[in-house]
Amino acid sequence: MYSVKVEGGFSSAHNLRGYKGKCEELHGHNWKVEITASKSGLDKIGFVLDFKYLKMKLNKVLEKLDHTYLNKIPYFKKANPTSENIAKYIYSRLKPGIPVLESVTVWENNTSSATYEE
Repeated sequence: MYSVKVEGGFSSAHNLRGYKGKCEELHGHNWKVEITASKSGLDKIGFVLDFKYLKMKLNKVLEKLDHTYLNKIPYFKKANPTSENIAKYIYSRLKPGIPVLESVTVWENNTSSATYEE
């Protein structure tokens, strides 16, 4: 099995509904996002997928999150904008264009991340 990873990032604000603590208040993060695509074989050039293609797809999704208040995005009006749900949101938007997408990891700081994979 071969895997490739690319990273991107965005800045946004959110607050966690129902959380009893500081994160219930409006606050922001500089999020880092890592996506992984995997295949058992390589294409004729020797790629799983071109890094440039993966970065372009990821950046299109992240542009819509950058400098936003996540709670106002329709998806996050129902799903609390936790790192876990942000990872699932990004995954669901990338999967149609990247059928070999394996996982999305969202880092809210240098030591804390959440991963979504199907």
